[in-house]
Amino acid sequence: MTVIGCNNLSLSFGSETLLEDITLAINEGDKLAVVGVNGAGKTTFLKLICGELEPSSGSIFITKGKTIGKLDQHSALDPDSTVFGAMLAVFSSLTDAERRINSLEAEMRSECHETAQRAAGEYSRLYEEYTRSGGLEYKSRIKSTLNRLGFGDELFELEISGLSGGQKTTLALARLLLEAPDILVLDEPTNHLDLKSTEWLEEHLKKLGCTLIVVSHDRYFLDRVTTQTFEIENKHGTFYSCAFSEYRERKRANREIAEKQYRNQQKEIERLRAYIEQQRRWNRERNIIAAESREKAIDRMIKVEKPSALPSELSFSFAETTSSGNDVLMTDGLSMGFGDNRLFNDVGFEVKKGERFFIIGSNGCGKSTLLKILTGTYIPLGGRFEFGYNCRIGYYDQESQGLDDGNTVFGELWDGTDMKESEARALLAMFMFRGDDVFKEVKVLSGGERARLTLAKLMQRKVNVLILDEPTNHLDINSREALESALGKFDGTVIAVSHDRYFINRLATHILEIIPETHSAIDFIGSYGEFTEKRSLLLPVSMSASGFDREPTASKESYLTMKKARAASSKRIRDTEKTSAEIKRAEERLDEIVRLCETEAASDYVRLTELYNEKSETEEKLLELYEFMDQLTQEQS
Repeated sequence: MTVIGCNNLSLSFGSETLLEDITLAINEGDKLAVVGVNGAGKTTFLKLICGELEPSSGSIFITKGKTIGKLDQHSALDPDSTVFGAMLAVFSSLTDAERRINSLEAEMRSECHETAQRAAGEYSRLYEEYTRSGGLEYKSRIKSTLNRLGFGDELFELEISGLSGGQKTTLALARLLLEAPDILVLDEPTNHLDLKSTEWLEEHLKKLGCTLIVVSHDRYFLDRVTTQTFEIENKHGTFYSCAFSEYRERKRANREIAEKQYRNQQKEIERLRAYIEQQRRWNRERNIIAAESREKAIDRMIKVEKPSALPSELSFSFAETTSSGNDVLMTDGLSMGFGDNRLFNDVGFEVKKGERFFIIGSNGCGKSTLLKILTGTYIPLGGRFEFGYNCRIGYYDQESQGLDDGNTVFGELWDGTDMKESEARALLAMFMFRGDDVFKEVKVLSGGERARLTLAKLMQRKVNVLILDEPTNHLDINSREALESALGKFDGTVIAVSHDRYFINRLATHILEIIPETHSAIDFIGSYGEFTEKRSLLLPVSMSASGFDREPTASKESYLTMKKARAASSKRIRDTEKTSAEIKRAEERLDEIVRLCETEAASDYVRLTELYNEKSETEEKLLELYEFMDQLTQEQS
């Protein structure tokens, strides 16, 4: 059953059109990812669905009686409430029932028989309804949800005004999950979650029977939770009945087919027009008739539209200057904490040249603090560290990013460098700052724009050691992939903190996980997939004995899922090889027929007729092959 229907939906502000002719049907129980580059209109689309914006044209249908709950990037909560109190408000009918039940218990002890009897009857009915509605377990549900999303018991009585922005957004997510609406709309739900909380949220959402619509740049999350994908690109929307990774492959294949069909048709039109021109030059009656016949053939063609241009994408590479020594970083016995809050004790590790060293762990365990120690911002409570010979360090700080808000984009990049103005503009263009964008003040930039400007500054510094604190935050998926590609080709060493599992899995060769329960760390040389498989064997003995991580982790499941996806992809490649070869032979023969018609068979009408017949048969076969190729792709959804 369709629960949300969008019909020819468009939204404009003045002369600027944001969305155009969006048509989409969302069925009950669907789990839909809404994807697109930053600025494509994803959040705007969610606001239209939830009634926060009115469309300029078109209509939105929502099944009567269905409730919608929305988490956006700036969810508001009552600042005077406590963490636990904000969750209790979700169950106000149950807390009201509890108060009435307590009152009835007192009335049941009344000396007046009629009062006691009336109270007993109401108590029986009310208590049955109370238990049926979850009255006996709702407080444990609240506690479990809060704990799973990173709120320890010690935070339950903390006022919301004392929380960080990220904690408030996460708390709003917890409240929404407890409300359990029929249609759940989430905008970047994993932005402030650590790996453990994200993995729990994935499992929770997979089990929910509600309809889910989610915007996220977390590719692992999308693959594990969603089953359909809706892409917003160039103001229009395209629906794919598959999860994110399969959508990317299907989009690429469909675009290749569309571009090939367009080129082939344009080539045929050009050939026919050349033939028409030739016949008109000969200017005999039969030539005029032949020319007019070809003109009608062109008019009868169903024109294949040229595929629209793809949005601008980030594309860059880091250039290393002189090489560092083989020993990039040596640490021994590092300890850090603030007041009574101890983060880690006696942590030691080494980083070698060329490694991609990732620091992971739950929120608040000290990952960013460790980077600040390495960059000299903080002094450790104990231990020491030393960078090796000729290490030139570039630091990406997720908080301030070292940008001057009073400067312009161009000035921020160019000031203090020996770059030519044309070189600075060219570099900014690579990071999608074009035209008047270079004169924007830094203070008005979005999070994604600030991230891109910081990366541009890092690139022109020509460093051989990159220290990156959550570098994918605020970047859209295309930009994340560009960063992954650049870091993969970087000749130097990468030391990074990240909670983006896709990013870690693509790059990591060495992993350090900080364990807050024991204030220790696991130092593992290998990929992220290998680490998740062996993690339970690497945990401190005290944690294994107390039952930590006995069950297979969701990270391991993520790895196995990805492994299975890679195997399916390999099978798909094998299955389509034969079809691809047939398409190639048919296209080559079509090109050969066109060449023969224009050269040696041009004046041989019998031969031309045979060639035209063969051409029609080949084109029909080619269309069937294209459709079959598309079917092979869809069968993997």
